[in-house]
Amino acid sequence: MKALEKYNLHVNEQEVNNAVEAIIEKSKKMKSLDTLKLLFSLIDLTSLNGSDTKSKIADMATKVSYFQKTFPDMPNVAAICVYPALVPVVKKNLTIDGVGIAAVGAGFPASQTFFDIKTLECKRAVVEGATEVDTVISVGEFFEENYDYIFREIDAQKDSIEDAHLKVILESGSLRSMSEIRIASLIALEAGTDFIKTSTGKTEPAATPQAVYIMCQAIKDYMKTNNRKAGIKPAGGISTSDDALIYYAIVKEVLGDEWLNNKWFRLGASRLANNLLSEIATIASGKDTTVNYF
Repeated sequence: MKALEKYNLHVNEQEVNNAVEAIIEKSKKMKSLDTLKLLFSLIDLTSLNGSDTKSKIADMATKVSYFQKTFPDMPNVAAICVYPALVPVVKKNLTIDGVGIAAVGAGFPASQTFFDIKTLECKRAVVEGATEVDTVISVGEFFEENYDYIFREIDAQKDSIEDAHLKVILESGSLRSMSEIRIASLIALEAGTDFIKTSTGKTEPAATPQAVYIMCQAIKDYMKTNNRKAGIKPAGGISTSDDALIYYAIVKEVLGDEWLNNKWFRLGASRLANNLLSEIATIASGKDTTVNYF
C-alpha cells in the first residue's frame, strides 16, 4: 500500500515494553480527585450485549440525562455507545446536550459481512441519530495483507457518515505482532478515521498498554506527516481507576496534554463509571463509599 511507504513500519518490541513499564510506574503517582473526574468525562458508557432491551437502554440514557442533577460537581460521560438498532432509543431518552450517541457498525464485532452492507449500516446509524460510529477492520483481510481493501472500506465508511465521527477498532489483541498494530493504525489513519480504538471487548486480550502505546506513536507520526490530529480510544477490560490511569499516562507521555480531553481521548467501558464514582465519593467523604448509579 503506497500510503504506508512514508512510515517506518518496524516496531522494536523490547523498547515498547521498557517504555510502557516506565509509564506504568509514573501512572501510580497520578491519582487525584481532578484526574479521576477527568477520566470519568472520557468514558463512552457502553452496553453491547445480545440481551440488551429498549427499556434497559432507555434507562441508561435517562440516567445520563439526569446525571449532573444527581452529581452536580461531576462532568458527564462523553457518549453512550450501543448497537445500531438501539440508537433511536438513546436519541429519544437523552435529553441533554454535550453527550454523544455512538453506534457500533459495519458488522460489529466480527466485520464479516459485505462491503456495501457495512457502509449502509454506518450511514443508517447516523440517519437514526448517531453522532459517532465505531467500526472494526476486516482482520481476515488484514492477515492476507489486503491493505488497499481495508483502506477502501474505512474510507467508504467515513464518507457515508459525513460529519459524524468514525472510530475504527483494530481488534489489537487478535493482531499477531506489535508491527501489525502499527500498520493497522496507520492504514486507518490514512483512510481518514477520526479515532483509532483497540478492541471490541469481545475477544481476549482487549486493550493493553503496549497496544495503546504503539497506537499513540502512530497517531503522533501520522500528525507529523499529514498535519491532522486523530483520537485514541482504549476499550475492553478497563474497569478500575488504576487501569484507566495507565492509559491516561500513556496518552500524556506520547501525545501530550492536548489529548487529555474527550475530543481526542475516550475510554470504552461499562464497569468503570460506577467504580470511578465510588472512588471519587470515597476520596471526597473520607470514608468507604459504593456508588451504583449506572
